[in-house]
Amino acid sequence: MKRIFQFLLKGLAILLPIIVTIMLARWLLVTVETWLSPIWKALLGESYYFPGLAFASFLLLAVLIGFTSQWSFLQSIWQLPGKLMNKLPLLRNLYGTINDVFDMMQGKDFADESVVLVTMPGSKMQLIGIVTKRSDKKAKDKNDKLVNIMPDDHVAVFLPMAYNVGGYMIMVPKDCVQSIDMKPADALQLTISAGLGKSQGNFKSDEND
Repeated sequence: MKRIFQFLLKGLAILLPIIVTIMLARWLLVTVETWLSPIWKALLGESYYFPGLAFASFLLLAVLIGFTSQWSFLQSIWQLPGKLMNKLPLLRNLYGTINDVFDMMQGKDFADESVVLVTMPGSKMQLIGIVTKRSDKKAKDKNDKLVNIMPDDHVAVFLPMAYNVGGYMIMVPKDCVQSIDMKPADALQLTISAGLGKSQGNFKSDEND
């Protein structure tokens, strides 16, 4: 009976991620089709519309927006809806949270050389983190509240949590961190997956930290 239960758990571990992925993909497909298909049917007519056209146009639009966002003028235009949502009381917190999660998962707001291995003071425990602020930049960031309260020779490090989009922000002495040859997005994926992901990186010391 114990063996059967173990096989059941292994089977669920294989099937559930596939099922959840398919359900999310289906939800996205149905949602996009529901929103955009009436527009295409009005433009082309029922006889020329075919299932999947709305979703294909959505993907094409996303590629087009991503391509044109490299120009600051067009990027400011694409950011207008987000800025509007940030001003609406009911949507501001929801949109801001979702936007921050996507930016964090992409490592968008982190520098390429900001991934570090943190040795907790008074302990041999080590954690993967991402440096967000450095106290030696205080002269350049007079209005930065975090930098102004940070002790000298300290860095602020974000520690992502496994199987969670959250984490902790800690301030530690600079000699407690060691640079890792890894991109922020890879470090986030590796940590959030509890080390089970495919992201790999080489550890190296950084004399500047």
